[in-house]
Amino acid sequence: MNLTEFNQSDRCEHFSCPERSVSPAVYILLYVCSSAVVLLTVCGNLLIIISVFHFKQLHTPTNMLVLSLALSDFLVGTLVMPPVLIWTMESCWMFGTEFCMCVWLIIGFLTSLSIYNVALIAVDRHLALSNPFLYTHTISRRTVCTVVYCKWCLCLVYNLAFQYFNGTFTGIVMCPGECFYSMNEVWSVIDLVVTFIFPCSVIIILYARVFLIAKKHATAIRQLNNHTRPKTQKMTMNLSMKSERKAAKVLGILVSVFLVCLLPYFIYSVLGDVVELQLETFRKVLIMAYLNSTINPVIYALFYPWFRKCIKLIITWQIFQTDSALINVLS
Repeated sequence: MNLTEFNQSDRCEHFSCPERSVSPAVYILLYVCSSAVVLLTVCGNLLIIISVFHFKQLHTPTNMLVLSLALSDFLVGTLVMPPVLIWTMESCWMFGTEFCMCVWLIIGFLTSLSIYNVALIAVDRHLALSNPFLYTHTISRRTVCTVVYCKWCLCLVYNLAFQYFNGTFTGIVMCPGECFYSMNEVWSVIDLVVTFIFPCSVIIILYARVFLIAKKHATAIRQLNNHTRPKTQKMTMNLSMKSERKAAKVLGILVSVFLVCLLPYFIYSVLGDVVELQLETFRKVLIMAYLNSTINPVIYALFYPWFRKCIKLIITWQIFQTDSALINVLS
């Protein structure tokens, strides 16, 4: 959330939407590129949602968290990206005050939801690697679905309460063509801790431990592999070691991209009271934060063969065949 203080009467009296500063060709190109980004975000995350929903082999506890992340990214592509991209290209908010309030509520909800999705994936991977036996016998798909449902409800309730106590629903007065609101200083600190500092601390700490555990496992497997063992057993160990390395690599890429995309948004939110607000810069930072929703499906497509296989089955309509849900997509 961005903290902005306005003298509303002065601003509205002198405010007018700036004229377009680019040529018609560039203007059309911007809309084409923006449409492509939105389409990639929506279609990419929709493919993940269909894959996890349809193929029974993917009905695992971890994939329920992946499904939740893909669903939140899908909502970003459908509800947030189009108005924000139009706002950026037109340099003027064209959708009215009521829709502006709705957009900020959705932005707050989906931002906190995405961060806690990644945090729960970190918890899941840490439990799976640190105590595999306990994880297998205690963490079920139903348990994870219950946790995901509660998380969605809590994020929605928190953001409704945040907007209400911040006075967004009653005290907001915006000039035509603008889409900003003032934020209470106390609530801005609370929001920063709840939606960024706490979940990101969990993510960084647990993923650091995941990497250490994965490295420890790989070292142990390598030491065992150096001893005289049957060839088939060595091959199994090598595959396991490679699998853990690949898992650690993909996790690192996902978390790094996530933090790189969202960190500027929260830094800008914190400095909104200290430095003069630059509207154009803020819009670019906001777009960068939500490009993470576009990048996630690309990462899955690059590093997960099962996702590429699912895409092929979906776009060739094979999922409509009898018993297609039982197809082995992990081989």
